[in-house]
Amino acid sequence: MIPWHRLFGLLLDELFRGSAWQVVIEMDLSRKVQKLDIVVVRRGDGPPPRELPDGFAPLADHNLITYKSLREPLDAWAIKELIGHSVNYRKQVSPSLDALIPEESIGLFAVATRFPQKLAEQVKLERCGEGVYNLYWGTDRIRVLVLSEVPATERNAVWNLFSGDLGRIASAAHQFRRRKSELSTVLNQLFENYQQEGIPMPYTVEDFMRDVTLEHLDLLKADERLRGLSSDERLRGLSSDERLKGLSPEEIEAYLRKRRGGDPRHSSE
Repeated sequence: MIPWHRLFGLLLDELFRGSAWQVVIEMDLSRKVQKLDIVVVRRGDGPPPRELPDGFAPLADHNLITYKSLREPLDAWAIKELIGHSVNYRKQVSPSLDALIPEESIGLFAVATRFPQKLAEQVKLERCGEGVYNLYWGTDRIRVLVLSEVPATERNAVWNLFSGDLGRIASAAHQFRRRKSELSTVLNQLFENYQQEGIPMPYTVEDFMRDVTLEHLDLLKADERLRGLSSDERLRGLSSDERLKGLSPEEIEAYLRKRRGGDPRHSSE
């Protein structure tokens, strides 16, 4: 089974790294293993991330997220499940059933790769921006995010990686190369998932690693840059003077004799 939800949570974890919010992936809410896809929880009094992607602000103290990938529909049942999880979650994190945390401290998000057409025919989706909608279910407000519709900006790089759109994915991957290189493992899995779904990727993890290396080449020591290169590859592109720099006349003469096969008739003496 393709681990779409875990990858989505891992990249959200990077988004909230260093902030007062913690990302919990597939939080177990019962003994019957009913898992909520992702929870983003405030842990402390620090600031939120410097720039949140579209539709993700303002954050509550507890943000519950259901995520539907490329082939999964965001339907009415998914919304009911999310609301059910919120009830269970509120009970579990509150001091007691007689002292429940405020309802307004819980935010509900339904994130989908593609527009939920069937759901839109059943309930009203109030458009708040490109790819951002509000859905009202009884007294609950759910923020619906359609990742294939949000603007293809750097701020929305996490959203665009899961948009299912080749151009957006490639652009977001280029934007992520400015971040920590350990994300390459997650991106590699993401690209492989798209390949399994029959979507050819124009930007591979090899491209990603090459871009990261080139961008940070100046941080490497000279011997680290040359590691793995043959003698010929190390000298390629250097002038004659640069190649001979640092060698004594004796070393140069010995090298020339070796190149000539050691024949004394070719000696310069």
